Amino acid sequence: MKNILVPIGPTENAIKTLQYAIDFAEFMGSDLYVMQAFTLVTKAGSLANVERAVAKSTTNQLDEIVGQVDKKGVSLTITAYNGDVVDGVRAVEEQYGIDLIILEPKTTDIREEVFLGDTSGGIIKLTNIPTLIIPEGNSFYPYKNGLVAFKSGIVNHESILETLIQFKNAFKLYLNLLLVKTPKYTAEDLVLNPILENLSDSLKTTENTSTFEGVLEHFQTNQPDILIVFRRKRGFFTKLWEKNIILKREFRCSIPLLVLSVKK
Repeated sequence: MKNILVPIGPTENAIKTLQYAIDFAEFMGSDLYVMQAFTLVTKAGSLANVERAVAKSTTNQLDEIVGQVDKKGVSLTITAYNGDVVDGVRAVEEQYGIDLIILEPKTTDIREEVFLGDTSGGIIKLTNIPTLIIPEGNSFYPYKNGLVAFKSGIVNHESILETLIQFKNAFKLYLNLLLVKTPKYTAEDLVLNPILENLSDSLKTTENTSTFEGVLEHFQTNQPDILIVFRRKRGFFTKLWEKNIILKREFRCSIPLLVLSVKK
């Protein structure tokens, strides 16, 4: 896991999220890229140095944030992007090649009841980069117990399991697999991909109306240090992601949440 991206927003928790990312990167031996997006709309013929000035101001703000954390010798690159944050993530990924995104769930949303804000929700919905979401109050420590929840053992693109393999190997992670049989499951869904099966230390099959409800039912039993789900066009957060914002009353997760790439 060479390159990790941390999109930073103007939140009180930004420093803690960045420190978590640095501690994580130090453990993994990764390089860190810190990005903040800004929006500057100029009239036709406006001077290009206006954008440069705003970009410089944004970079200075990032420098201030970085100055308040312990970098621990981690290689850290700061970048400012003029435009939508999702486009900024894509631009950084294209330039550097990003293996993982680390972000806080609320980003710019200041409402206390919000778990996943509009910006962070958009990043997860509209990109296909593995993303580690760090709820407020978490400090990094090596994970020991992981819960992987999914509704089909089919993996059409086995390369997406690479991130899970890296987590498994780096942390010596005990992986509990939770296969949720939803109403429209097929016999093929119950057959595990061999690589996924080999990563498993335990496997439980349950019947629920959705993967999301399966996790809610079995979360306390497993008591994981990290929850792992697969990104799907309409999957784990199907009911919740009709919009980008997810409220805490709809999904309570106080531990890191790893969202892998599209599995099927």
